[in-house]
Amino acid sequence: MNLADVFTFLFVILGFVIVFVSYWLMSAGLFPRFVERASGQFGRAPVRLLVLGTFTLVPLIFFGFGLSSKAPNPVMKVAALSLVVLPLLAALFGSAGLALRIGEGLKSSRDELEPWRRTLRGGSVLALSFVLPVIGWLAVMPYAFLAGFGAFLACAFRRETASVPAHLHIQPSAIPAANEGPAVTTAV
Repeated sequence: MNLADVFTFLFVILGFVIVFVSYWLMSAGLFPRFVERASGQFGRAPVRLLVLGTFTLVPLIFFGFGLSSKAPNPVMKVAALSLVVLPLLAALFGSAGLALRIGEGLKSSRDELEPWRRTLRGGSVLALSFVLPVIGWLAVMPYAFLAGFGAFLACAFRRETASVPAHLHIQPSAIPAANEGPAVTTAV
């Protein structure tokens, strides 16, 4: 192996790390509430997300590759491969919640002014953990993608509860109790 081969591997790995972090930042920038909900899901039920992602993403990938191998023309092959690519993109969007979750654990004084830095910090740590041979390739990266797809499913199809604006919020003391009549004031 010469120096050119070493640099080829180095720049390919570095390119993947940059692409992963870029997708996580993009999803945090475009859909901040979605990524925050996904981060909360990773905090509450990381194993449940892994199970949900495994039982939905793995069959989709096998089905997409199987359908693509039997497709009679190139258009059908591309359509079948979209059953693989689109869920993997959704897994990247869901795993942005994991990147945010890691970034929230690595607090900085700049987080209040620049909240995107949490995703950058957490995403950098997560993407660099993918580089470690065997553990990163066979444990951390599959977990991030499978649980990320589970987080995508858990957050994408759940209705968000609407928050009441502060100017419409009614104080509980202003509401009369059910057994009380209307407030009557008497002048003495």
